[in-house]
Amino acid sequence: MKVLVCDGVSEQGVAMLSKEFAVEVKKKLSPEELLAIIPAYDALVVRSETKVTKAVLQAAERLKVIGRAGVGVDNIDVEAATQKGVIVLNAPEGNTIAATEHTVAMMLSLARNIPAAHASMKNREWQRSKYVGVEMRGKTLGVVGLGRIGSGVAKRAVALEMKVIAYDPYINAEHAKNLGIELASVDDILAQADFITFHMPLTAQTKYLVNKEALAKMKPGVRLINCARGGIIDELALAEALQNGAVAGAAIDVFEQEPVDPGSPLLGLDNIVLTPHLGASTAEAQVGVAVDVAYGIIAALRGEPVTTAVNMAPVAPHVLKLIKPYFNLAERMGCTAVNLADGPITGIDVEYHGDITEVDTKMLTTAVLKGLLNPILQEAVNYVNAPGLAKARNIRVKEVKNKEAANFANLLTVKVTTAQGGHLVQGTLFGEEERIVNIDGHRVDVDPRARIVICPHINRPGVIGTVGTLLGEAGINISGMQVGKTDVSGTNIMVLTVDNDIPAAVLEKVTAIDGIFGAKLINFNTI
Repeated sequence: MKVLVCDGVSEQGVAMLSKEFAVEVKKKLSPEELLAIIPAYDALVVRSETKVTKAVLQAAERLKVIGRAGVGVDNIDVEAATQKGVIVLNAPEGNTIAATEHTVAMMLSLARNIPAAHASMKNREWQRSKYVGVEMRGKTLGVVGLGRIGSGVAKRAVALEMKVIAYDPYINAEHAKNLGIELASVDDILAQADFITFHMPLTAQTKYLVNKEALAKMKPGVRLINCARGGIIDELALAEALQNGAVAGAAIDVFEQEPVDPGSPLLGLDNIVLTPHLGASTAEAQVGVAVDVAYGIIAALRGEPVTTAVNMAPVAPHVLKLIKPYFNLAERMGCTAVNLADGPITGIDVEYHGDITEVDTKMLTTAVLKGLLNPILQEAVNYVNAPGLAKARNIRVKEVKNKEAANFANLLTVKVTTAQGGHLVQGTLFGEEERIVNIDGHRVDVDPRARIVICPHINRPGVIGTVGTLLGEAGINISGMQVGKTDVSGTNIMVLTVDNDIPAAVLEKVTAIDGIFGAKLINFNTI
């Protein structure tokens, strides 16, 4: 078998592959050159530079696996690869330590003014009094997001004798206790923390999480660290807070625009530490991701289980034929359930009804977990790591089968349990069309497209119209609407399909409407 290695992949990974297969390294290939030669290869290894488009996949006659030496797979058309049966794998853990340590390094550099003091020394200056810092011991660190990197930062902060408080709505108290930290609300972190570090994906909900309003709630003299995603912090608002002293300092590795615009106000400030997206840039991390990908490529070409596949783990052909149409539905049901949850999830029950109970449905249960975890974790969740990620968060997962399906040929039910109670989502297929047919006991017929808004409300005239008017005035187009019935007298649920993301401020206005019990925006693009 032949393996094509593109981009700057570490030699250790190439050496591993060369022991098993015929390996050719070709860097700086143009799209046309890649198209011309890809039919000859069984495996392809890339970093971020090479674009594996649908056209490349269509031309790939022998390709069985694509390995991304890194985490993000934005440069790979994963959907097209899945449709063609090509495994796409990455290295989700190879740079975790690098990103964790860089965050801690940024925090320490910020506390002790190391970059500015270093620059001063290079200018032949000796200004000890100018660069007096602060100690970490005894300070409160707020960690927003407790995925692999956030948890790693928290552990190291505890070792520095810091008090660590953290926010992650999908982490329970037991997991936090194991880390030696306390769970807190975002507002509590803003008010109490001396240092705040962010570790979460960039979504419509986390975009500008740190804005003028959030900065105004922070403890005077707070220091902020962002090595996660550009856009979580409003850079203009941060620059203003740094200039007026509300924020004592910041350490930023990721930016809204990369490379950073030369006119960015952050570049002209003295109380900020800046690095050019170096979180994963260590020699060890580059070797780590290359070696991890090499292991995955070797397993895939041997026909063995692939532990880092981002599209689909191996499954028997006859089983895949029956369950494949339900994958998207299962993911969207999981996504819907986690958005309905009103606290840390402690348990997930996935029930199957009808003919689908006759085959192995574990992969569909994994699809539910993937849809549930992907919107809330910084790291990518796939069909292989989803069960482990749920277990690490002490989430109980139970699968139940019942041949009887009432009014449907096949019916999927997802129940999530929290300390505050639980939520239920049911779905099925009408032919090839995905439908959510029940939300918390309300009978609906919802096409789970890109975005939906769920609004429980009082069943009385004027409520639905008021919501529609408000969204229209905000420029939000409603392309579909369902009003779900329930056996509870006087209550209904409104489900709107919308074409745009809805700002948090607009959702708050919807929630404030008399007769509305809440508004949840569910963006299926996050999975």
